[in-house]
Amino acid sequence: MADRYFSAQPVSADFVVLEDNEARHLVRVMRAEPGDEVIVFDGSGAEFVCEVVELMRNSARLAVRERHEVNRELPVSITAAVSLPKGDRQRWLVEKLTELGIFRLQPLRTERGVAQPSDKVVDRLRRYVIEASKQCGRNKLMEIASATDWSDFAQRTNITQESSVEVNAHPRLLAHPDGADSLCETLTPMGQVPSEIHIAIGPEGGFSALEVDIACKNDWRVVQLGPRILRVETAAVAIASALALAASGD
Repeated sequence: MADRYFSAQPVSADFVVLEDNEARHLVRVMRAEPGDEVIVFDGSGAEFVCEVVELMRNSARLAVRERHEVNRELPVSITAAVSLPKGDRQRWLVEKLTELGIFRLQPLRTERGVAQPSDKVVDRLRRYVIEASKQCGRNKLMEIASATDWSDFAQRTNITQESSVEVNAHPRLLAHPDGADSLCETLTPMGQVPSEIHIAIGPEGGFSALEVDIACKNDWRVVQLGPRILRVETAAVAIASALALAASGD
């Protein structure tokens, strides 16, 4: 796969200009020269074969030679609501969820949360998404939603269900060591791949009893991921991997 670069502006003409970090990486790190071929994506789902035309200190002008619609997304929309871990573990979390094809990461504010998902943190996570997308080949960026309280999110995602079929069509799963069912037992009866799935992972100390009660009152299903206690990012990737593989049919 050719080197990939992200254009913050939609690619809609015969030329595209890379700026800032993307241009500096192309010019200073990769030491590109006019005539080199690269791949550019703009988050729309398409990717563009481009030829380097002109290189400046902090920008690069590329000629668009080909446009391809390349879909590398999952057939199901998965939102991972996570009480963020600290430091570099946030970057690892974003990288792996992006690679797995997760549609949205929803940072949560919880009672026992250790990392506050400020606007500055959310902006940094969005930059991580771009870097991970360049590496893994995704042409649509995983969405990083603005932080929200767990209670608000649990209620907002509660769609009134009229039958078990509808529940399975939009499952909402909360990972917790005391879950009545295992994740595998929960996935088995889903049958047809749902169109949308929400998963919730608490902080290092876990969701509080009150937060679990809020989940249950809003029709979230509490599931456990095995006999060992997993760190936040491990739990998120474990459940996301299982769902992504199930949705892909692999």
